[in-house]
Amino acid sequence: MTDLVPFLMFQKRDAAEAMAFYTSLFPGDSVLSEQRYGADGPGPEGTIVMAEFTVAGQRVRCSDSFVQHGFDFTPSTSLFVTVDSTDELKRIYEALGEGGGTLMPLDDYGFGPFAWVNDRWGVSWQLSAKG
Repeated sequence: MTDLVPFLMFQKRDAAEAMAFYTSLFPGDSVLSEQRYGADGPGPEGTIVMAEFTVAGQRVRCSDSFVQHGFDFTPSTSLFVTVDSTDELKRIYEALGEGGGTLMPLDDYGFGPFAWVNDRWGVSWQLSAKG
């Protein structure tokens, strides 16, 4: 069976912190699996080799890269989340935007309430509300 799962690679040993934060935003989300480096490495002890969690019901994988790359997250790829209410949209927009950056502030752009933010790790989120 073919399986497609978004994957987030963190370069600053932030995968566990980001995963805990993301799963706290939406009811019912949780860490599904987690494998950490031990004392024998090759990554720093305690960092994430591979983990899987749900965010807004979507499975996502992540890891901490002990190899520094010349690239990081970019808004050209984002996680698009649609929530049930404007109040929920505001709550998530404020939480994700804290320490990050706003690409499009929360507003009605002619297609309903919408916002686009980069979180404190640089992951890009497009946020929309149904009503």
